[in-house]
Amino acid sequence: MADRYLNFTGTGPGRFLTGKFGLPQPVALHRWSAERPSLEGPLLHLTAGGTPADGLPGVLDRTGLQRTTDPAAAPRPAAVVVDAVSVATAEGLAGVHAALHPVVRSVARGGRVIVLGAPPSADDHHQAAAQQALEGFVRSLGKEIGGGRTVTLVRLTSADAAESTLRFLLSPKSAYLSGQVISVAGGELPAEDPGAPDDRPLSGRTALVTGAARGIGAAVAETLARDGARLVLLDVPAAEEDLNRLADRLGGTALPLDITADDAGEIIVAALPDGLDILVHNAGITRDRRLANMPAERWSSVLRVNLDSVLRTTDALLKAGTLRRGGRIVATASIAGIAGNTGQTNYAASKAGIIGLVHSLAPRALAEHGVTVNAVAPGFIETKMTAAVPLFIREAGRRMNSLAQGGLPVDVAETTAWFAAPGSGAVNGQVVRVCGQSLLGA
Repeated sequence: MADRYLNFTGTGPGRFLTGKFGLPQPVALHRWSAERPSLEGPLLHLTAGGTPADGLPGVLDRTGLQRTTDPAAAPRPAAVVVDAVSVATAEGLAGVHAALHPVVRSVARGGRVIVLGAPPSADDHHQAAAQQALEGFVRSLGKEIGGGRTVTLVRLTSADAAESTLRFLLSPKSAYLSGQVISVAGGELPAEDPGAPDDRPLSGRTALVTGAARGIGAAVAETLARDGARLVLLDVPAAEEDLNRLADRLGGTALPLDITADDAGEIIVAALPDGLDILVHNAGITRDRRLANMPAERWSSVLRVNLDSVLRTTDALLKAGTLRRGGRIVATASIAGIAGNTGQTNYAASKAGIIGLVHSLAPRALAEHGVTVNAVAPGFIETKMTAAVPLFIREAGRRMNSLAQGGLPVDVAETTAWFAAPGSGAVNGQVVRVCGQSLLGA
């Protein structure tokens, strides 16, 4: 559904009136397209004192943006990356201010600010305090910077292991992701497929997407196909017509199936005799009602689809060895599972359960199966479901984030594709909100 307010604020009269009355002034976001695949402008690379992260210049150069360390050479940068990995004291935080204060106003509209930090130490409370301070800094800057700009904190121990993440964040694919904290593990670097071209990183990989017939699921399927994946698309039999149409268009295979069936896991395993590389749990339903008015069936149906089926299907595919080493599991949570929502005790419980699954399973799945487990947590996304929401509630949902607009299904899909990428093996156990930095929740 078209966002008429966003379109209006893009006009001269719209800018004047919204500015005069102090109303939100959202900016049309630059999302990825074949015609505009990159951010437009230079990358300003700054260091907040201390020792720079090893290998970071080379990683930033490989993003395709023209990197400079001289603010005078980048009067209107598309992105600013501040290396604060070495900040270990409260006094050292002054270096972050010194780096960003002179340049933050110059960041191009729709640009990126990325602060690089280190994991807080369990043995050095001064370092832990300084590094945790970066989280509050980033979340606050994201809420004040405006102009469609986004701000993210990446905690890393190896610049090379973070390359996939930095490529994603320093591209139009991350347009609706802001105020997030992403941790990238160190250790052995993720294996890359030397035969996969840069624009088709999922070539040779098979992906299963549940709830794929429409909305976010269809956008995920389209994005994974763009990146080269072979697709198996699953949805309920009632959506078979739409599912077949999408599978035919993307060259995939349709699998009409009630994912809550007792034998759903076995059916999926049998449908994937050659194995699976990417499992995207997108199937979900809502049955909203306040708890006092919610019959047991409305509660249990949501938990069956949104959580129980995810747990059982994941267990079945891991136990059967269908998910190959180097595989990816990407589940769909929600900001409702983080912040809660009136009338959604069932939905919020199911989505908070997904977060619990990710945090518990991720380290074990990686150690035992060589598979990463992450989740996307969408906020207000423009779908047929949100188009049916009453006007004033819909407008509140759109505006109550730092970008003052709703996201698109493709925003969730791009984040899913980043998790699924072969170079993202160091990203594990993360729950990333795709919500324009919603004002609800952390």
